[in-house]
Amino acid sequence: MGYYVNVEPGVKLYVEDLNPGGSKTIVFLHGWPLSHKQFEYQFNVLPSKGYRCIGIDWRGFGDSDKPYHGYNLDRLADDIRMVVEALKLTNFALAGHSTGGAIAVKYASRNNNYGLSHLILIDAAVPTGFTKQTAAQLLNESLNDRPKMMRDITDMFFFQYISPPFADWFFQTGMQAAGWSTAAIIKMLSEFNLEADLGTINVPTLIVHGTHDKVIPFSQAEEMHRKIRNSQLIPFHYSGHGSFYCERDKLNQLLQQFVK
Repeated sequence: MGYYVNVEPGVKLYVEDLNPGGSKTIVFLHGWPLSHKQFEYQFNVLPSKGYRCIGIDWRGFGDSDKPYHGYNLDRLADDIRMVVEALKLTNFALAGHSTGGAIAVKYASRNNNYGLSHLILIDAAVPTGFTKQTAAQLLNESLNDRPKMMRDITDMFFFQYISPPFADWFFQTGMQAAGWSTAAIIKMLSEFNLEADLGTINVPTLIVHGTHDKVIPFSQAEEMHRKIRNSQLIPFHYSGHGSFYCERDKLNQLLQQFVK
């Protein structure tokens, strides 16, 4: 079931809500520059196991509205809070991949862990995102040849083999975003630092990270683990930045074991 939630005047976010009657709820936040569709291989499995799975497209991405403003962590986290309140969610797990992981951490910190039972960080861009050099290169490519940038991102994202049709699907998912929001998030990813936010998390936290990640190095996962109380780090030895697909069966099993 899909619907829209108003998060501010003139801005609506698209929400995919699977198995609303499920006994446990997991809210999924996608990575840059994707959408809730990246979690297809979680949504294929978890609702049939009794989980309510909610995928939210951030502003500027997927099927959500694409305004020219609001592309900073505080606003993106506040958007999630608006959806949480609109859906009256309580005792839910929040799972964020890559930049979605940064938004999840900011949500927990900014809202005193409001409504959270668990936090799941998948190849998260935490505590920092891109280096200045990487961001400058991606920003230039995004503003001048976004399709080439997205193709290059696809090529470096996965450690396991992906078929050409899958690569095309992934590419098109990224191209569904607006050009201005894609560029704005690149800039954001070079500016934030969430080290201070990590100490405010007080819910059980699962950290999943590909050891072959070329986008966000595994050392950042180790730093998260050191700084988040009551966290566990599970290395994914056969994954790059796309562990949600490279080791999808393992991730699905872990999510079921963690969120009971």
